[in-house]
Amino acid sequence: MNGRKPNILILMADQLGAAALPVYGHGLVKTPNLDRIAKRGAVFDNFYSSFPLCAPARLALMTGRLCSSIQAWDNAAQIPSDIPTFAHYLRVLGYRTCLSGKMHFIGPDQLHGFEERTTTDICPADFNWTADWDDPWRTMDWFHDMKNVSNAGVAERALQQDYDEEVAHNARRWLFDQARDADDRPFLLVASFTHPHDPYVTPKRFWDLYDHDAIDMPRVPFIAPEQRDPHSRRLWEQYDRGEFGVEDEHVRNARHAYYGSVSYVDERVGEVLDGLERSKLADNTIVIFLADHGDMLGERGLWYKMSFYDWSSRVPLIMAGPGIPEGKRINANAALIDILPTLVEIAGGANWDGYPDIPDGHSLLPLLENDSNDRVAVSELMSEGVAAPYVMLRKGRFNLTYVEHDPPQLFDMAADPDELHDLADSLGHSHVLADMLSEVERRWDMDKLKGEILVSQRRRRLVYKALSTGKITPWDYQPWQDSSLQYYRGHKSYHDAEARDLIKP
Repeated sequence: MNGRKPNILILMADQLGAAALPVYGHGLVKTPNLDRIAKRGAVFDNFYSSFPLCAPARLALMTGRLCSSIQAWDNAAQIPSDIPTFAHYLRVLGYRTCLSGKMHFIGPDQLHGFEERTTTDICPADFNWTADWDDPWRTMDWFHDMKNVSNAGVAERALQQDYDEEVAHNARRWLFDQARDADDRPFLLVASFTHPHDPYVTPKRFWDLYDHDAIDMPRVPFIAPEQRDPHSRRLWEQYDRGEFGVEDEHVRNARHAYYGSVSYVDERVGEVLDGLERSKLADNTIVIFLADHGDMLGERGLWYKMSFYDWSSRVPLIMAGPGIPEGKRINANAALIDILPTLVEIAGGANWDGYPDIPDGHSLLPLLENDSNDRVAVSELMSEGVAAPYVMLRKGRFNLTYVEHDPPQLFDMAADPDELHDLADSLGHSHVLADMLSEVERRWDMDKLKGEILVSQRRRRLVYKALSTGKITPWDYQPWQDSSLQYYRGHKSYHDAEARDLIKP
């Protein structure tokens, strides 16, 4: 990364599993803009969510830290404002930073290092979605259910479409403003969309991109609850229970609509890329596309996230731009926590001496030159669906999951990508299991962690009850614009304002 520091554009999808994209082998889904990024860049084949749930995954992404080390326990977890994010680091390194779209920050700090934020969020910023391990198998009123599957289909307008079109429009407009602004710092812009997150609906023109009869059904069909592993059985008990009578046609409708939503968010990505190109900024901008977690999408009879099976935990990562080799496939295991150190290295600050924290992740840039079999990807789940910390290790070709109240699971992802053959009881793999369990013990103090989580849950439930009583003062972010500084409003000479209309080659 020589010469002028490159700009960085992060494009983020919500609940998009790698397995649902053509660049990862899906033969049906249509994503011409993502394909265009991949063609001129690098694709990471084994990239994992650090926590398969929205808010914690994004906090791990932004801090480069495991959620267990920053107390990001669930979808109602805030982090202190003194924990540095990549927005803080890049500002220190001379970057202008902006967020357009979702980041699911909880609490009164709705910026966490960003100088600018062009939209509000789409999710609540309070403690309502706090898990409850004092009564861990209780079904909360805010849990998913299967209505999203039974009602899947066409929706010409939905709140998520309203949101993502605002995200794309504001990101594009910000790029045009950046190109004609006197502030010549390099920029970090995050455009974070909410598609293809459920509900499983999509406008008709995206539905019509696909032949309904050709929609592929789950590779692993429905597994009866009594035959599932304990965690998967509990997920069924929490959001399914057979109450909505879901049949094969509902599953096909949901997958059809999900694919339409993937194409929908691909179009929004294309709008932002168009703004980047038309503003003459593309040549010196590294583009990164990723997602927070995936969606089981009916595989094994599971839906949504909160699972370490591959459709839920493995997410896309595509990078392109100056210094990124074209057509590169990276096999190394990696995760969301690796993004912060990667961005810091791109920005010229790879030496961590003098910084108060060392991230848990590691820069991905060395993998662009030399792929590695030695890297370990780690993921955690400490929210609803379990009653103790649940962790995943992807080490080499093997994937281990562990929680104190269930038997461990071990899969050979190279020989068994559908995760059908649990090797935890295989004598031939006892050494692999022992090695990975010892790594779990080395990385986490499970008893201490569980105690910290229970205390946090109890505090947040009490605070939420108090703050939702009487006069309510929400933490939600309200974007602010000074209209007197827009267009030709007299704050500068007319000719100076008019000159900003020109973006020269």
